[in-house]
Amino acid sequence: MAFWGKNKNKETDPESREERKKAGIIKRLWQKVRNIDWKDPVTRWKLMFISLITLIVVGAGGYGAIALTNSPAFCSSCHEMAPEYSTFTASAHNNITCVQCHIKPGAINMLTHKMKSMKEVYYHVTGVPKQIVQTEDEAVSDENCLQCHSKNRLVTPSGDLKVNHKGHLEEGVPCISCHAGVVHAKMAARGINTDEVRGEYTKEKAEKIMEKKYLSPNMGSCIDCHDKVNKGEKPWKDVAYLVPPNPEEMEKKLEENTKKVSDKTELTEAAANQSEEAGLAEHDEQTQKLILQAIGKQQKNVKISMACETCHKSTAIPKNHQTANWNNNHGGTAVAKLDQCMECHQDSKWKRDIPKEDIVSILKLGNEKKKYTPNYALAKEESRINKFCSACHTDRPDSHGDSDQWLTAHAGKAKTADQKVQCFVCHDQEKPKPDSTHAKAPTDVYCQYCHRTGFKNDVKTN
Repeated sequence: MAFWGKNKNKETDPESREERKKAGIIKRLWQKVRNIDWKDPVTRWKLMFISLITLIVVGAGGYGAIALTNSPAFCSSCHEMAPEYSTFTASAHNNITCVQCHIKPGAINMLTHKMKSMKEVYYHVTGVPKQIVQTEDEAVSDENCLQCHSKNRLVTPSGDLKVNHKGHLEEGVPCISCHAGVVHAKMAARGINTDEVRGEYTKEKAEKIMEKKYLSPNMGSCIDCHDKVNKGEKPWKDVAYLVPPNPEEMEKKLEENTKKVSDKTELTEAAANQSEEAGLAEHDEQTQKLILQAIGKQQKNVKISMACETCHKSTAIPKNHQTANWNNNHGGTAVAKLDQCMECHQDSKWKRDIPKEDIVSILKLGNEKKKYTPNYALAKEESRINKFCSACHTDRPDSHGDSDQWLTAHAGKAKTADQKVQCFVCHDQEKPKPDSTHAKAPTDVYCQYCHRTGFKNDVKTN
């Protein structure tokens, strides 16, 4: 008896040895299958045994392949994933696997994702993209986050922010709308994971780019979303609002817009510059409106308040801000402690957009803060370009009263060098030059328009 089927007598076999040699391998196998005695119990047991072994081998092999491709080590085997893997190892989520965030729970989702991921193999072989970005269909799902995190949290671990997570989730606001940078520090939006810098990444270097302002929720995201809600919009309904923009698509849009402008021959360069300035002015005005809402000076038609105490539990108005006439007397503090002022009042706090950065500069400087030395010129510059400062500095002070009366009576307010310094925050001493690199003053009234011969106790304004 052979292992499978009956052992036929080669001499009495109806097929000659010559015919068997001529037959193809498939035909010979088929003939052997046909000759199996399926009624024989031993044959059936053999079939079950071989089927079981095959199932075990295939199952174990498949499980092993899935387990291997699910491991962070597998992700790190591709050089193009060096930035993502390095920041992952330097993050607070380095004790879980990549797939626990990037693949929805469930076997079907796992297998579907593995099939879709074959395109990554294709890219790896044929040509790696210039930058790895998250596409709209790969946004991290709330299901993944809720495997570990509770939706009942009301106060953040720092004890400062008051955020009703459950209320946001029930409204349909995804977790990543606020927590997009928790693992990879928003590298794609910052433009620091391109092919030119992939070789720069190690765990130690990645720690230098893991700044809190990119890991924690960006206040600008909250402000932008709340502002849109106040206008009757639900921006999170668009998945593109939640994931970093694809740089290639952004370049294409820029090229298309440039071509459209060039095609409009009637649009002169001056008109184009004027249009751009108008757009920037409108953006600045909108930012200042948001700031005025935050400090409680504009609360009309507001569904969701943006006042600081709405979301912040421990952050309060500093004591020195509560002194009498602080608005008119804070200039000296601004010069002496400008770095502390910027902790709350920097423009980036009010923006959702992430500026592009240079990885080499980041690695050289790291997260270290430079010690600030009181600098009047820097404080003056900041007061003119900072939207929080200019929200008030662009308004005529109450102390100036009527123009004619102030013109003849302001000398007593500008006797000393310190008093003049305060004037130069809003006024230039000399006529501004068109190509000047200094920030534009909020007013076009400059001192030497009237004081042609200068004045006593002259001070440097730059």
